[in-house]
Amino acid sequence: MKNLKSYLLTGIIVTGGLFTSCSDDDVPAEENEEEVIDLVILTFIPQGGGTAVIATATDPDGEGAADFQLQEIVLDVSTTYTLEITVQNTEEGENITEEIEEEDDEHLFFFEFTNDIFSDPSGDGNVDNRSDDVNYNDQDADGNPVGLSTTWTTSDVTSSNGDFRVILKHQPGIKSGTSTATDGESDIDLTWVINVE
Repeated sequence: MKNLKSYLLTGIIVTGGLFTSCSDDDVPAEENEEEVIDLVILTFIPQGGGTAVIATATDPDGEGAADFQLQEIVLDVSTTYTLEITVQNTEEGENITEEIEEEDDEHLFFFEFTNDIFSDPSGDGNVDNRSDDVNYNDQDADGNPVGLSTTWTTSDVTSSNGDFRVILKHQPGIKSGTSTATDGESDIDLTWVINVE
């Protein structure tokens, strides 16, 4: 009988310890879920009129293993375009562009392109060096660029099979005038084929 009481007492202590160790403090903090982005639309609008050039990137299976399918970009020589970027989660019917605008102090687009395919900005973009030229048309409240709208002037020389890379970085609390393409998480990192004819 004495052994039975000991076993019962030990069982009660162990069970009580289990219940007290499972407090709310032990529940892991809820993480921010990354947005599912399955459609990115680049719309190049020629200044002075003309037909817009639209190039899409679509992800046929959302978060699945399939890669994005990208349309080629074909621009005219010696032409200035305003590039507007639209980002969507078509699976959930979400316009991610609006969320980027609302949280513009946390988001920044970076661009990389085949050297001198554009006369303005010249060079190869600001992925490798933040201080390199990109013509941003939009800023957050701190005066830092966002990149949903940019301006591009193509070279006067034709070019084929170049690259046009777009990276969207999510930089909560770290976005600044000097934050780079290596800071924060990449929401988008896509490379289109670009031709200038």
